[in-house]
Amino acid sequence: MNTEQAVIEVTREQHAAAMAEYLREGEARARALGNRGPVRYDGRGKLHPDILAAYWAHGFYVFEGVVGEAELAELRADATEMIERAPVRKGAVLDARGRPAHGREFAIEPYLLVRPLSDPWGGTDALGGRHPHKMTEPVPDPDAPESVPYLMFGMCQSMPAGLRLYGHPDLLAIAEAINGEDVVPYTDAVFVKMPGLGGSVAWHQDGITHWDNPNWDEGIHGFNFQVQLYRTTAANGLWVVPGTHKLGKVDIKAAVAANGGSDLLPDAVPLLCNPGDATIVNRQALHGSFANTSPDPRVSITFGFHRRASVLNVQGKLSIRPDDLRWGAGPAYDEQRVFDRSAVIAVAVDARRRRFPQETPYRYVPFAGLEDDFRFSEETWERVIRDYNVKDLAI
Repeated sequence: MNTEQAVIEVTREQHAAAMAEYLREGEARARALGNRGPVRYDGRGKLHPDILAAYWAHGFYVFEGVVGEAELAELRADATEMIERAPVRKGAVLDARGRPAHGREFAIEPYLLVRPLSDPWGGTDALGGRHPHKMTEPVPDPDAPESVPYLMFGMCQSMPAGLRLYGHPDLLAIAEAINGEDVVPYTDAVFVKMPGLGGSVAWHQDGITHWDNPNWDEGIHGFNFQVQLYRTTAANGLWVVPGTHKLGKVDIKAAVAANGGSDLLPDAVPLLCNPGDATIVNRQALHGSFANTSPDPRVSITFGFHRRASVLNVQGKLSIRPDDLRWGAGPAYDEQRVFDRSAVIAVAVDARRRRFPQETPYRYVPFAGLEDDFRFSEETWERVIRDYNVKDLAI
């Protein structure tokens, strides 16, 4: 596999074959951890303490069966539509079928496109240089397209089912249990790893801002959910090195060097999921994914949350716009910025209430008493949802 000294070209088939044993070993490690199961609550209606203990011990957890079949079908349909309406290449205004590409009217470009099976960030200074080692980049098949969707941004304005998912009562209850009842949002993106085409994400830790904070702890940079629309395997899924959220900033290049230059880190485990499962991963945990040379698609709806104290009056140092992958970009997040971005949760809760009236809606404490001002409507879509991601709280 990839080394710092030389890059040996491998085909898609050779990559898949070389990964096989590592994938089997990773699956066995993952199954042995025991940090997976359905969402459970204690007698007070709070997330069960055993789940919290497992999350804080390992830095991640797999929640099984969070999304039901009907909602899963709606999410798949919306995601498929968005994938199919992607620009045929970067800068294009038409999709592969000659239609106007989706999202030309939005302030932030909705798509990050990459060369098939590539690692767009590894070994670069993008995103604060947090991906210091470049992953193996297999050679795609001769008939592969020029570029493929890698990330899709702005699900709450582009996917009606995505907005409703943002208001999911179980996911928001989990967020509250981790970050407090005044939990605030981070950002969202849909990872797309199509069979034989999907790019890799180099080993990294998400956090940028708080590594030197005197109040640093293992949860200061928040976490991300990923809701899986298809079966997630060791070959196409996210891998995490358990416990690394406790270690501070990891020397990733040294870890790869100690592994003989291989990107197959020995202690990592894959997040194995069925459709409708949701994972939670601490943003300080060391994680990444390999080029998807498998026959299985992965579409992961990803959205994160912070403690309010981690973002309020803190200068954002991380930009994840497709055209602006900088470190040190952004203003301090004042009360108004935090309120405006958090309002998306309030609107999402009401949008979900209308679609799933049998559920008990989540009560979002920062907007208690303001519910009528943030009902889902054309007016709040324009006021709160349109271009909401220009106000992301990225640290």
